[in-house]
Amino acid sequence: MTRKTILIVDDHFVVRDGLRLILETSKEYQVIAEAENGYDAVKAVDEYLPDLILMDLNLPGLTGLEAIKIIRQKHSDIPIIILTAFNEGSSILRGLQLGAKGYLLKDTDRESFFRAIESALRGETLLSPEISEKIFSYKDKRERENLVEHSLTLSKREYLILQQVAQGFTNKEIAFDLALSERTIKAHLTNIYNKLGVNSRSEAVATALDKGLISL
Repeated sequence: MTRKTILIVDDHFVVRDGLRLILETSKEYQVIAEAENGYDAVKAVDEYLPDLILMDLNLPGLTGLEAIKIIRQKHSDIPIIILTAFNEGSSILRGLQLGAKGYLLKDTDRESFFRAIESALRGETLLSPEISEKIFSYKDKRERENLVEHSLTLSKREYLILQQVAQGFTNKEIAFDLALSERTIKAHLTNIYNKLGVNSRSEAVATALDKGLISL
């Protein structure tokens, strides 16, 4: 049976050595290379084309997230598992958005470690319970923050106009309903676009719906 090849990326020798020892207890995997920073990781992927990458995030020079982004652009078929001692919700979410297939803390148990590798090689995403809880907690916090942020910037009239735009009303219809000129409606829409960071009616509606600011 051909063993799956793995690249270990971590800036600490002790960690790399420990991971290698754990992997060598299995006949299914082979550590094909190691890298201690993001730049070496990118080079090693190009040279060895491993079946899977174990990637630390806190790397010198090129960070783990930056390395993942570069690697995914060139080798989107190689699964990446983030392995780190830091349980930061923002980094977890960003890593998954960049295409990582799993996220494990360095103190995870052996069974969870191998289960994550097996899932990643099958093309699945597997997160430990504590990581999943951290992600949902972070997303809930960000959604609350976004809601407060936009609530403080959009006026009541802008909310009303945005709601009518979402319902398909034209500027002329909105102007008639609110007893305003079309020029005033356009000015309000421009302010809404600027506050939401968008450039069109459709983007404004999509963003507002995503943030829970309006409903259909």
